[in-house]
Amino acid sequence: MNSMEDYLVRGTAAEGRIRAFAVRSTEMIRTMQEIHQTSPNVTAGLGRLMTGAAMMGAMMKDENARLTLSIRGGGPVQGMTVTADSHGFVKGFANVKRVPLTLLGPGKLDVGGPIGYGTLTVIREDGIGEPYSSQVNLLTGEIGDDLTYYFATSEQTPSAVGLGVLVDTDETVKDAGGFIIQLMPDVLEEEITALEEALKNAAPISEMIDQGMTPEDILTKIIGNMGFELLEKQPIAWKCDCSEERVAHAIMSISKSDIQEMIDDGKPAEVKCHFCEKNYVFTTEKLKEMLASSAK
Repeated sequence: MNSMEDYLVRGTAAEGRIRAFAVRSTEMIRTMQEIHQTSPNVTAGLGRLMTGAAMMGAMMKDENARLTLSIRGGGPVQGMTVTADSHGFVKGFANVKRVPLTLLGPGKLDVGGPIGYGTLTVIREDGIGEPYSSQVNLLTGEIGDDLTYYFATSEQTPSAVGLGVLVDTDETVKDAGGFIIQLMPDVLEEEITALEEALKNAAPISEMIDQGMTPEDILTKIIGNMGFELLEKQPIAWKCDCSEERVAHAIMSISKSDIQEMIDDGKPAEVKCHFCEKNYVFTTEKLKEMLASSAK
């Protein structure tokens, strides 16, 4: 699996009454860990959230659609923010990047503990109207359970969500991936029973990933006996779309008196992107130019 590129697959089963997504997100989560130098528990939590966001982004049809998943919790991580689009690009950061190592069992990282009790907010923007926002309480903080709960309560779509990130002893990412399987409104009772049975008999997602199973393998294993049909394959990747122009626009959105205060202080304004850690520096001369152009 390590030699493969990250990608997502979308398919259906039971003649379209079940829809399914699965993803390999190893390189994407590796990139995140290398940029932020997250400790293992944070890598696992943020990696799961990014993996889920990649599949949720693929559910959006509009070219300009954007999805934001924001977790706020009472644990030491405090919160995480991830954005994804419909093209397979994802980025994310944690408020606190490194926390003490805690385990749920031998080799099983504790994700819910460091996140703590809190909320999951999902914001969908289609690039046309007002953003749609929905918030649910975190069930466990383990991410998969919380997304399952979100789909059931906010979208009235019964779903099975499996997310896994395997972190090596040297803190690097070994493998990552996941699946989302959803029941459509016209699903038959016997199909629900068959899916529940298949999920019960399937190995945990982390185990399937560790065995080197591809996204297609994972879905075939779970819904292969239900007429699984592969519809689409799409690359996914880490991508931060910050730019000097965007940061300048953000600076210009604050009050002119605050910008003038920066100029009077004689110190450059420094803005760091939370997602990719890139630092943008605006000299007092640049700030003067920006202020002058906004006055026209």
